[in-house]
Amino acid sequence: MRVVLLGPPGVGKGTQGRRLAADRGWPLISTGEMLRDAVSRKTPVGVEARAQMDAGFLVSDRVMIALVRDRISHADAARGFVLDGFPRTVPQAEALDSTLADRRTPLDVALLLSVPEEDLVKRMSGRRECPVCKRAYNMVTAPSKDVIHCDDHTDTVLVLRPDDAPETVRRRIGVYRDQTEPLVGYYRRQEKLAEVIGSGTMDQVQEALRDALERDGTRI
Repeated sequence: MRVVLLGPPGVGKGTQGRRLAADRGWPLISTGEMLRDAVSRKTPVGVEARAQMDAGFLVSDRVMIALVRDRISHADAARGFVLDGFPRTVPQAEALDSTLADRRTPLDVALLLSVPEEDLVKRMSGRRECPVCKRAYNMVTAPSKDVIHCDDHTDTVLVLRPDDAPETVRRRIGVYRDQTEPLVGYYRRQEKLAEVIGSGTMDQVQEALRDALERDGTRI
């Protein structure tokens, strides 16, 4: 089965996708991980992606599509995969559909995780990091023991990363709405969209994902 995960930043796509993929023995294909791997191995696409990032640009659709095409051709993706972070735009979705059609392995479902914007801002701006060991915490869902210091470095005060400041989070959500939210309509028109409320515990959301897939007529 081939699954795409959709939803705004902070909604939990990586966490839920990893659980879903691990349970079924599929790879979780993350664009961030693909980029890091390609850059570290200095593949032609990785070298081009590094040049774009070093110049301060977003990695182009052409480079991202090439990365995904290469990754889903690997043997571990033959039985299925979960895509997190791709597609981000309608042209990327069209390229993915074309690639999968050439292989006669069409996309099965696009899972959309939804959480109210204020909850997303609260969730993401609650994240803290130890500046020494980089261990991550969340003041809302998974705080440190004293809510101030790292559990492993008890004299070190946890810090808020610039990317998680409330104003930055709102800008990131705005970018998602402009660039990625059109994918909701794209997959709805294909009758491949299954929507799930991303609030609740991790177990509750995971169960809701499975229920949505079954209601959509898809079995996992």
